[in-house]
Amino acid sequence: MSAAPQESRAPWLLLIFSLPAKRASERVQVWRKLKRHGALPLRSSGYVLPNNATNQERFEWLAAAIRKYKGEASVVQVHAIDDLPSEALVQRFVETRSRDYEALLRELQKVRPTSAGASSHVARLRNRFQEIAEIDFFTSPLRGRVETLLDRMDSVNRLPAEKNPPGRTRKEYLDRAWLTRPRPGIDRVSSAWLIRKFIDPKAKFLFATDPRQYSQAVPFDMFQQAGGFGHRGEDCTFETLRKEFRIRDRRVTTIAQIIHDADLSDGKFGRVEGVGLDRVLIGWAQQGFSDEELLRRGVELISGLYDSLPEEG
Repeated sequence: MSAAPQESRAPWLLLIFSLPAKRASERVQVWRKLKRHGALPLRSSGYVLPNNATNQERFEWLAAAIRKYKGEASVVQVHAIDDLPSEALVQRFVETRSRDYEALLRELQKVRPTSAGASSHVARLRNRFQEIAEIDFFTSPLRGRVETLLDRMDSVNRLPAEKNPPGRTRKEYLDRAWLTRPRPGIDRVSSAWLIRKFIDPKAKFLFATDPRQYSQAVPFDMFQQAGGFGHRGEDCTFETLRKEFRIRDRRVTTIAQIIHDADLSDGKFGRVEGVGLDRVLIGWAQQGFSDEELLRRGVELISGLYDSLPEEG
């Protein structure tokens, strides 16, 4: 007799609980832990997390604590919630983490990297970032923005990044695979456009968090990269590529200013055109498009921007 087919694993965990009214302080403790774990509240007083071993353990510990407080609690594996489809749940998780990242970005933008106490302040904000990233289950599009800004602030007190060794020519970068981080934002999609239009017309783009996964690829806008292209000093990756390959097209110079202000939010050039492009890319990322589709759409946006600019001036 053949074995019965196994049911597919339920994608969600649901914690349902109640506490006596007099347990107000315990209720606050439970709420704080749920928030720290990234649980999403439902109107029915339940809380949801993606179903994995870590979240299962966290909910089970909370349920045990609630019972200890004379309350009732159940942890349930859920395939679907009738009034909240999985796509909507994912969207809510992404939006919640995006708000966390936006608050962190506002704090980071207030920091003057060379001021007294800046390094300890940045260290605290990096710890906060790591806490948010741990519960960023569906990779908010703003995560890369915060990583980039933190890395830029750290680099202020480090030695300047190594530039490409003398003798490298554009010919060395033809027909190559180019590697960047997942969920590409405005700096990465514009850099991909620049690579394909002015550097490597047949460029193939890959996505990974660790450059060692693709040792033959050229990394760009990656952290701890070797031999690639990224933020250097006050320049975003797009600016680095433009300077390294001596691209003197006037429209590219204008786009470099637009991307800089949109990516780094420092108002260096007073360009606001990129803000709308940036928000469109973030919106697409929140809709769950693949990395490849985000890059394709982003490249088309930058291509349209380039064509709209005057060739002179």
